[in-house]
Amino acid sequence: MNKILVVGPAWVGDMVMAQCLFKLLKKRDPHVVIDVLAPAWSLPILERMPEVAKGMVMPIGHGKLALGTRYHLGKNLRHQGYTQAIVLPNSFKSALIPWFAHIPLRTGWNRELRNIILNDARRLDKKRYPLMIERFMALGLNKNENLPDNTKDLLPKLQVSEKSQEAALEKHQLNHHKPILAICPGAEFGPAKRWPAEHYATIAMKKIAEGWQVWIFGSPNDKAVADDIMLFTEQLCVDLTGRTSLAEAIDLLGLASAIVSNDSGLMHIAAALQKPLIAVYGPTSAAFTPPLHDKAKVISINLACQPCFQRQCPLKHQRCMKDLPPQLVLNAIEEVIA
Repeated sequence: MNKILVVGPAWVGDMVMAQCLFKLLKKRDPHVVIDVLAPAWSLPILERMPEVAKGMVMPIGHGKLALGTRYHLGKNLRHQGYTQAIVLPNSFKSALIPWFAHIPLRTGWNRELRNIILNDARRLDKKRYPLMIERFMALGLNKNENLPDNTKDLLPKLQVSEKSQEAALEKHQLNHHKPILAICPGAEFGPAKRWPAEHYATIAMKKIAEGWQVWIFGSPNDKAVADDIMLFTEQLCVDLTGRTSLAEAIDLLGLASAIVSNDSGLMHIAAALQKPLIAVYGPTSAAFTPPLHDKAKVISINLACQPCFQRQCPLKHQRCMKDLPPQLVLNAIEEVIA
């Protein structure tokens, strides 16, 4: 039996995009068993991916070495029968656990001299694989094997149940009797990726006037921007920032009629839920990590300084976001829900 351990990424969006790899592995071998070693927060995402047999909690925080813990975890995995490990993060330390576990085939991109511990370390050709999902999927193929010509059936698709959605509605005293605009105004990467709160408030008020309800999603870190939106909209939205678990956020986003989001993990979740989606891009680029759904529309004003990929605007004006007008997003909403 082919049994693969995937060392998963540390960011929400990357974990969603990793489903492309899981789908590819299942397409090539329907009987393959895929376990994913990943941060505890990612388990609700993995539980909604039918390709994954088991999500295992990575007990070490992002960026920490914790060599002893890695050794003991690897040692405990030695008798699990893994035939291959695929390491998605690019750090040296992320490849240590499969090495300590004595997994026979250890695959990953050759960064940080990892060919010492990866016996299938590959050179990354960024021109050949411009998209992150292509880089993930390539690790599921034999070395030098080409990606499938058509990967549409491999794109992320999270499964949610009506039962879990109804439970989330009841817990947060919500209903879906009216159309729902979900807005995701946060971005863990940094403030440069955030479309202004007043712009979100403008589109919220327009949809409320049309009979929609507006739900604000995000982590506790997004509470300040959500408070601003609530102020600008005279408390007419439902602020869910910091109130939902990730599992509840996924289930509730699955009920939305349309979603507007910055380039963030929630944007990738929305795309994987196959919802009508407007993705607002400023300092980052959809050329590397686009929303992977036909009903997703990327909005950007394409200034000369874009993309800069900086957490803070290096020019200190953030025009790529501030100058992107709400009407452009409102027009895009009409297009994707038509």
